[in-house]
Amino acid sequence: MNASPRPAIHAASAHPLGAAHPRQEGPADLRLVPPALAAWATAALALDAPPGWVTGSSLVCLAAAVVLLLSRGRRRHGRAAARVGPVTATWCVSAAAVLLAAAAAAISAGLHGADVRRGPVPEFARRFATVTAEVELTSDPRLTRPRVSGDHMAPASVLIEAEVRRVERVGDSVGALTRTPVLMLVNTGGGDGRRSGGSPTGSGPSPWLSLLPSTRLRVTARLAPPVRGGDRVAAVLRVRGRAAPEVVAGPSGPQRLAGRLRAGLRAATDGLPADARALLPGLVVGDTSRITPELDEAFKETDLAHVLAVSGSNLTILLALLLGPPGLAQRAERRGPAPVLGLSLRATAVLAGVLTVGFVVVCRPDPSVLRAAACGAVALLALATGRRRSLLPALAATVLLLVLYDPWLARSYGFLLSVLATGALLTLAPRWTESLRRRRVPARLAEALGAAAAAQVLCAPVVAVLSARVSLVAVPCNLLAEAAVAPATVLGFAALAAAPVAMPVAKALAWCARWPAGWIADVARTGASLPGGGVDWPGSWFGALLLALVTLAVLTAGRLLLRRPWLCGVCGGLLLLAVVRPPPLTRVITGWPPPGWRYAMCDVGQGDATVLAAGPGAGVVVDAGPDPRRVDQCLRALGVTRIPLLVLTHFHADHVAGLTGVLRGRSVGGIETTGYEEPADQAEFVRREAAAHGIPLTHAVAGEERRTGGLAWQVLWPPPRPFPDPDGPNDASVTLYVRSGGLRLLLLGDLEPPAQEALSRSPAVARLARVDVLKVAHHGSAYQDPDLIRVVAPRLALISCGAGNPYGHPAPHTLAALRAEGAMVLRTDRDGALAVTGEGTSLGVALE
Repeated sequence: MNASPRPAIHAASAHPLGAAHPRQEGPADLRLVPPALAAWATAALALDAPPGWVTGSSLVCLAAAVVLLLSRGRRRHGRAAARVGPVTATWCVSAAAVLLAAAAAAISAGLHGADVRRGPVPEFARRFATVTAEVELTSDPRLTRPRVSGDHMAPASVLIEAEVRRVERVGDSVGALTRTPVLMLVNTGGGDGRRSGGSPTGSGPSPWLSLLPSTRLRVTARLAPPVRGGDRVAAVLRVRGRAAPEVVAGPSGPQRLAGRLRAGLRAATDGLPADARALLPGLVVGDTSRITPELDEAFKETDLAHVLAVSGSNLTILLALLLGPPGLAQRAERRGPAPVLGLSLRATAVLAGVLTVGFVVVCRPDPSVLRAAACGAVALLALATGRRRSLLPALAATVLLLVLYDPWLARSYGFLLSVLATGALLTLAPRWTESLRRRRVPARLAEALGAAAAAQVLCAPVVAVLSARVSLVAVPCNLLAEAAVAPATVLGFAALAAAPVAMPVAKALAWCARWPAGWIADVARTGASLPGGGVDWPGSWFGALLLALVTLAVLTAGRLLLRRPWLCGVCGGLLLLAVVRPPPLTRVITGWPPPGWRYAMCDVGQGDATVLAAGPGAGVVVDAGPDPRRVDQCLRALGVTRIPLLVLTHFHADHVAGLTGVLRGRSVGGIETTGYEEPADQAEFVRREAAAHGIPLTHAVAGEERRTGGLAWQVLWPPPRPFPDPDGPNDASVTLYVRSGGLRLLLLGDLEPPAQEALSRSPAVARLARVDVLKVAHHGSAYQDPDLIRVVAPRLALISCGAGNPYGHPAPHTLAALRAEGAMVLRTDRDGALAVTGEGTSLGVALE
């Protein structure tokens, strides 16, 4: 038997604490992992299970655990002890622990699920009753993300999680006391709750957005069942009207303090550039109220969304700042402010605990923050002590306690991602780091690569379920952003602490933090702008399993490739080309876009976005579609980097909501729109974006003619003064007659029959006879003027519409009328993006 080397190491150190690094790693301790997993699975199943099932399964598990433990005791003290080895005894204890954890989770989940189902609120919700309720807020108010619904932008609503404390149906005189979780949905009545929603005067921020958790309100609202069954809320409380909320009792002291600190941070960042102003509160305390939809989408596409959420890394950074470099916390040469101040390890632990409590208070003690604090503390414990062997049990214990405390976490994707990321840092990351260091990768870079790759490998399948997309740039983007997260977080927390006592100091600290915050935003935007930065993936658990298998195959192949550096270089180069997708190379491989294309119709779903070629890298864009990401991808595939003019035919959301995608990374000479500025909120959105990018905004008028390179066009509609009482924005659409070399095109926007009839009677109709290409009006709807179709008689009719749209576009009658005039009809819902080439007898069309 070999003697352990530890005593010799300790004795030779000549230090009371032994060797400076005395701990050696042993095999991983996995004893708590099965109980944690059993509790997790049981809680997920028991939340909406019948009470009888919960009671029966709990009793069965308890009885089985007792039997196992008693059996182990009898075997230990009886004759069988000689025949029963330690392995069997250990198995009995482990199985009993699993059963006890499952029983405890079933009981906790059953009680939490019953709280949601009982009481008057669920019954009122099933009847869609209008009630007067007294509610206590349990979360910060947040705005819903802007969403295109048909041709308009769905108005923003304020979402608040709350508990109903007292409820009575309108008209009843007797109320009922309860404690039921609900989701409040406040219809702000405007396009942006920050500007007009809920304001009595229609200006200024909504008063609902300034409410703090623990505030009590009295509201009259309509109850409805939750959209998804098995959720932690019993009902949706729909509040309508712009009246300010009726406050019954103000927030608690800690919430007021947290609110002042958060408000101070927002005030300290007011003068910063837009990205830093939006990002810094999100990095520090998870306040994403200023994050624009475009920036939010960029973070999601690059798998950087965790940066904007309160996570364990925030707390880890703060505690590492106190304790010193990771791995030195319990060693004689530990550094950091704590030993400099002469604090013992015990006093340092107490101070770290106080800091953790303050972090939870400022970032709100909701389940996500508690989860982040717990996982962050576990990760720091492993890094600080250097005892990774003790870290898996600590993580398992954390999971077990959190699931028992809040069983709803068992169904939370955020909780799953947190546990997977922390587990990756504890298991895969050290091995991969060591492997990279053996291959002469610098230590710091090896640690960063190992951590980012490990977290991505374990979390990617779950992210694919949520987003139906796999990012190919997640690891490099996370590596580049990680270098700036720590300084931005530390400076942000310093600004947060300084704001209540010295605002100038807070503003100076925020000014310093703008550089790392801006870097993170630039990384996200750059990664999201790469045409091959992500691939679509099945958004289901089957897709997650498929991605896991693909990842396993890639890792296996990667181990073989590491033995051949030249082959690694070739694969890396191919991956880089696949991500960047240079237009010349893409054209050679895919044939898209076809050489010499003159006009392209992007596939943007139910909306319009088309491009007229105007020279190398240049194109006149007509409409922006409803989705910034899809129109941006289309323009990148076409190689358009310069836009002499962007024409927005009218202000319906399915034509202008994608404007930020058109403007992303491109120079735009001007924006031209219709003079009929309705809907008002979308017209304001266009004006705001144009002003923010310094782009001149003009109105198109019939008779106007323009030219750029070999492209010339004339505005046919609307007239200088729109014809009396246009039937909504569609009839005020900008209509263009275009000549590209010998190719003639007519782009009708969304003109309805009245405007089409007026156009067919105008003097311009003579030049419209037998055009080459017609962009069919209004996505091929049934509302078309047959006389105009007969006059135009296009050779090629193109229709932009979304697959499975609820409007029946394109209408069969319209398709038949176009084909009767000899037109070839193509549509984006079936044919994808379209590109017109040639002219005259060589006219052709290519599909992406």
